[in-house]
Amino acid sequence: MSRTSVGKLARVDLREVWVHEAKDFTQWLQKNIDVLNEALDLNLSNVNREQAGGSFNVDLVAEDTDRGIVIIENQLEKSNHDHLGKLITYLTAVDAQAAIWIVSDPRPEHVAAIAWLNESGSAAFYMVKVEAVCIGDSPAAALFTLIVGPSQETRDAGQAKKKIAESRIILKDWWTTVIERSAKVNRLHAHITPSDYTWIGASAGARGLNLNYVVTQDERAAELYIDRGKNSDDENKSIFEKLLAHRADIETAFGEALSWEWQEGRRACRIRHTQGGGGYRSPKDKWPFLQDVIIKDMDRLDKAIRPHLQQLKLGT
Repeated sequence: MSRTSVGKLARVDLREVWVHEAKDFTQWLQKNIDVLNEALDLNLSNVNREQAGGSFNVDLVAEDTDRGIVIIENQLEKSNHDHLGKLITYLTAVDAQAAIWIVSDPRPEHVAAIAWLNESGSAAFYMVKVEAVCIGDSPAAALFTLIVGPSQETRDAGQAKKKIAESRIILKDWWTTVIERSAKVNRLHAHITPSDYTWIGASAGARGLNLNYVVTQDERAAELYIDRGKNSDDENKSIFEKLLAHRADIETAFGEALSWEWQEGRRACRIRHTQGGGGYRSPKDKWPFLQDVIIKDMDRLDKAIRPHLQQLKLGT
């Protein structure tokens, strides 16, 4: 049988339904935890109020069949820094595996903070918006909306960011060592500040021409990188072709074949020598050997190519 009319959902002021956050809303939620379970697809049970967490009191502490201990912090107002701090403090104090922050008005910066916590930590964080609604003269009902919570995608993103951060630390350490060791061979890169990028460079004596060290997880390279700047495609290509005309002499001086890389449609070009067999992810006890090989390559490349650059008279 079809209905002949549809009611209109209306919002009700939260304080008309739950005057006092702790005495009214928290007690109501303890008795009606199934409403929150349905909204978050959790299975919270054994809900207790105002459990001690150090010198603080947690609004609610519950148990979830999948996540263990879960704390719930209620805030019937706009989210603020104080409650975010309490949420994290409570979670660590009671050694919980998940935290639920219920607010009436989630601020964007706190939504971002909860998302970051899900990416960065081992615990699960939920931010939930609570509203009171009714249809016509019906009793008010709680409406919970998940704003942000844990997910496999979030965990994967967090792991990816963690790996990137770890790589940057390793890269800075790698370049610090390369700069120190290379100074014993030549002073080309002695003034360079170690970076957390996959390359460092020093001027080859002319604007836009750099002698770069490059490293990946598994390879190292020494290269002359040619990029004179914006709208310099033709100039870059001209320099590259003039050097290419002396390829035989340059490679003879270097002692090996080089990779001459002009990529159609791209502004920059390069002349490179790549070494396989290890990069910055290699064990640290292998770094000295791996770095010394490429340092010698850089010295050979500089000596082989600099006389030809000087003949081009590009200026600084």
